[in-house]
Amino acid sequence: MRPTLGSWLARSMWRKQGLTVALAVAGTVIFWWADFPLPFLFGPLVACVIGALAGMPLVAAGNVSQWMRTILGVAIGASLTPQVISELPKMAASVALIPLFVLCIALLGVPFFRYVYRFDGVTAWYAAMPGGLQDMVMFGKEAGGDVRALSLIHATRLLIIITIAPIILTQVFDADIKNPIGQPASEIPPYELVIMALTAIIGWHVAKRLRIFGAPMIGPMILAGALSITGIINYRPPAEAILTAQFFIGIALGAGYVGVTLADIRRDVAAGIFFVIILAILTFIFTEIATLIAAVPPVDAFLAFAPAGQAEMTVFAIIVGADLGYVVVHHLSRVFLVVIGAPVAARVFGASPTNTETPDDPPHKPPPN
Repeated sequence: MRPTLGSWLARSMWRKQGLTVALAVAGTVIFWWADFPLPFLFGPLVACVIGALAGMPLVAAGNVSQWMRTILGVAIGASLTPQVISELPKMAASVALIPLFVLCIALLGVPFFRYVYRFDGVTAWYAAMPGGLQDMVMFGKEAGGDVRALSLIHATRLLIIITIAPIILTQVFDADIKNPIGQPASEIPPYELVIMALTAIIGWHVAKRLRIFGAPMIGPMILAGALSITGIINYRPPAEAILTAQFFIGIALGAGYVGVTLADIRRDVAAGIFFVIILAILTFIFTEIATLIAAVPPVDAFLAFAPAGQAEMTVFAIIVGADLGYVVVHHLSRVFLVVIGAPVAARVFGASPTNTETPDDPPHKPPPN
């Protein structure tokens, strides 16, 4: 029987996914052998960026990436112990800076994208807002923004931040990025592993049914937090799970550059690069303010205000042994403000959802052979 178009496309997609994973594994092995920092994150990231720019047909592992976010959600929730909850009032002064931080980003970022790079109002707004790649692209798409530009701008922002964050942490804050990321699975009671796996699955799907924003991460985080506070969960996900999450985060960021053209680099990638400079200045200003008014360790403050996504900053907080509860509370506050401000911005800019690309589609497609 002759293969159908659907079966051919399915096989083609499997081949692309296999190629992507093989390239990411090779990058991980090379980084591990060379004793580079964070080989499970930077190995796949660098390998996939090089492959994407070389024209290789790479794809991000969409559903797998979502599962990786559930692992980080459980890790965050499991860190919310009664002691952390009792510390929440002490975070109030620092958390109060988040609205001002977002406002400063908007006041500088929107005019930058609107008048320097001539993007439309909706695209300028969502390009400026600090958040996860998928989240900002999804909001921008629903509001009628330029999905391709948003994908590249945010991929560039995250790529640069993830790349330079270890340098800043080690050289500026003298942090150790080789802290143990968790206990191996063999040292965690099997019943706790089962509970954490069920927490990830149930939390994600319940949050999805309730239409909670960021369901793959927020749902497991809320459920794991409740189980941790009540003493049902006493461990974080094993080291193997956190390393796997790093691996697929690296793939997702690197594969975002598939199909990039010189025109994209001149406009969208360049805009993302210059905007990171603006964000870096604001981040250091607010990091300094937080350490002064709230007596927060500089590393914690930097990770709390670093303009990357929750998943990426969760990984770094675990790696350097930072106060995970403090970092996550600040990122959740920022995401909440961005989510609340999204419909307001859409009305201000007179946006209409005209783009038909779904947020689960790859942001760029390779040119036809």
